[in-house]
Amino acid sequence: MIRNYLKIAWRNLLKNKLYSFINVFGLAMGMAVTMLIGLWVWDELSFNKSFKNYDGIGQLYQNRTFDGETGTYPSMAMPIGQELRTKYPEFKKVALAQTEEHNFLYQDKKLNRTIVFAEPDFLDIFSVQTTKGASQELKNINSLMLSESMAKTFFGTEDPIGKVIKLDNKVSLQVISVFQDFSKNTAFSDVSMIAPFTNYISLYNYQNEVTNWGRNNEQCYVLMQKNAQLGQVQAKIKNLILNKVSESEKASKPELLLHPMSKWHLHDNFVKGVNQGGAIEMVWLFGIIGVFVMLLACINFMNLSTARSEKRAKEVGIRKAVGSLRGQLIYQFLSESLLAAFIAFVVSITLVVLLLPWFNDLANKQIELPISNPIFIGISLSVVLLIGLLSGSYPALYLSSFNSIQTLKGTFRVGRFAAIPRKVLVVVQFTVSVTIIIGTAIVYQQISHVKDRPIGFERNNLIYHLANTAELSNLKYDVLRNSLLATNVVEEVSQSDYAVTSGGTLGSDFKWDGMDQKNYVLFEVLLSTFNHAKTVGLQVVEGRDFSEKFSTDSSAILINETAANLIGRKNIIGKIIRRNGMTLQVVGVVKDALFNSPYRNAFPQIYAIDNNQRYVINIRLKSTEPTSTALAKVGEVFKKLNPSAPFDYKFVDKEFAKKFNTDERIGKLSAVFAVLAIFISCLGLFGLASFVAEQRTKEIGVRKVLGATTANLWTLLSKDFVLLVLISFFIASPIAYYLMSDWINKYTYHTEISWLTFVLAGIGALLIALLTVSYQAITAALMNPVKSLKTE
Repeated sequence: MIRNYLKIAWRNLLKNKLYSFINVFGLAMGMAVTMLIGLWVWDELSFNKSFKNYDGIGQLYQNRTFDGETGTYPSMAMPIGQELRTKYPEFKKVALAQTEEHNFLYQDKKLNRTIVFAEPDFLDIFSVQTTKGASQELKNINSLMLSESMAKTFFGTEDPIGKVIKLDNKVSLQVISVFQDFSKNTAFSDVSMIAPFTNYISLYNYQNEVTNWGRNNEQCYVLMQKNAQLGQVQAKIKNLILNKVSESEKASKPELLLHPMSKWHLHDNFVKGVNQGGAIEMVWLFGIIGVFVMLLACINFMNLSTARSEKRAKEVGIRKAVGSLRGQLIYQFLSESLLAAFIAFVVSITLVVLLLPWFNDLANKQIELPISNPIFIGISLSVVLLIGLLSGSYPALYLSSFNSIQTLKGTFRVGRFAAIPRKVLVVVQFTVSVTIIIGTAIVYQQISHVKDRPIGFERNNLIYHLANTAELSNLKYDVLRNSLLATNVVEEVSQSDYAVTSGGTLGSDFKWDGMDQKNYVLFEVLLSTFNHAKTVGLQVVEGRDFSEKFSTDSSAILINETAANLIGRKNIIGKIIRRNGMTLQVVGVVKDALFNSPYRNAFPQIYAIDNNQRYVINIRLKSTEPTSTALAKVGEVFKKLNPSAPFDYKFVDKEFAKKFNTDERIGKLSAVFAVLAIFISCLGLFGLASFVAEQRTKEIGVRKVLGATTANLWTLLSKDFVLLVLISFFIASPIAYYLMSDWINKYTYHTEISWLTFVLAGIGALLIALLTVSYQAITAALMNPVKSLKTE
């Protein structure tokens, strides 16, 4: 019986090739999109889950209130590690850590890689697996652990144990072991080396900071005891910092938070000190889109199956006349939908295999299709079964209900209301599609709005290079600057304690006359050499820039407009700011510079001169010189002055552009899904249009004989579809507005949602729908009326 059902189903598919293709290909596209989204969602939800202690790992954060605003920060003071280890038994393991990029030298190999300086417990917390060398040890200050990939890069097939690698050509580190690479789907995927935290302290001369509760710069990771309750531990450590900091710092109301690993990736947004969602919202949104795209494909199947009901009415009548029960007819029609769903599944797997490399590049992922995984196969076949039943249930119940006598007499008519369900489903399809189109347009508008925001400095023709080797650290600044200027391709040079795209350190102990003592104000402090403003393109709007002509400028400061407004803009030039016994005088005001996030308001900023800060070398290239020529000449200078490391420069404009990567990725994914959604909807619309044209062939012939023009006939066949798309637009618009208003208002700096976006989206959807149905409408209108009237 089942074999017979499948044989008839296969014959029906072959008999109606166009409709079968639309059904199968539409379902395949829907399945492929849903599968890709499902794999992406699973990859996001499984982030960090490769760690054995996933459920017990946490990271410490702290809330601080500055000028009435509460912010949440992951940076900790060094003493907190020892405090937690000795006084809080709820923590099984505690480790301070700092992740940084450095230059590494072995013989003639010079590489820039990410290293984490960590206390010994780090290895147990994150289950670091040693594959070669000594067991997990981070006690020797000059020891080094390499990842397997890093060991292969440096030493090939040689045994790396005992080899010495130089860090920044300053410190010699001996390889003691090799560890298994961190999974790509973890927070430490870029880490290829692990060194003792004591080495970090020695490298930066932080010996005095080990007991300093006033400096927050490192991360602290913990592993909780199995019986420890997060809420109870959270309450117990809440005021730990408050009881340790100075009286002046207590004004910032420090509170300690314990952020579990399960929330690091997708629940990383804090509002007024409270964890409130994050990327998880986008994950669920795309998951919902995947379900709706699949629903669109199922609607196509339902519509085309019910639309061709008259074609199969006699078949149903004959089957019933020879004894077929309604249940048997239902099984027959369901077998057709299940067969179509299975064929579509096979096609979708092929599409996913072909599209996955492109999708990974678009989503910045390394997803693989787990085709050999029994769980994946089981879920996939269950979904195919569900889709087959879902898409085939309504047509099966509808077709099997036909009256056999009426169908055999030829008096059966589907009724004036038979098309209503199909129209409703078309409206649902285009409502979903238009909603996605509007959402995608608003995402791109927000990205463009932020990209066009004035950032307060000139990022073009600006590069920077880390001064983290012994040669550059010990080199006199004037020698470096003069050497670069002598190339005639460099306009200006400066050194600073920060990369232009990362911002400075945060400081809060600034005082001035008239200050509200109740408020604890946080400033971004940026230290640099002279000529820094000119190098990075800061715009002085009041007063003057630093100048070596003024000997007093060693204690002078520049502030940005936000800081000036905070302190008091009137008579700001010459204003005295005090900090830790130092007297600083404001000599100029610059425009707000958005070094960190372009999405938020600028921090109050203070710029000061410190010729000892040599962490970053900023170089402005002359715009009149070809970039390749300028870089070659600058590279020669670095090769001469810094032979132990590669010329590893970064373009500021490209680094700044990376700040938009996440939103741009969301925009691109949304655009892809919008195109696929509208394509699947139009595929169904095309099938319906072709059926309507076929159904009304004789009517079209009569109308042509009576004088109807091609334009008249095109209007006749298209108007119903136009009406459905317009209804979809009016339903989709408020839905899209509600969803996107909620999304866009999460940004401090955001665009306004314009009515023009909705109008253009509606016009676009209407034009696409018209193009889809016009082919069938015009083809039918151009048909010879003699042939039309001879049908039947």
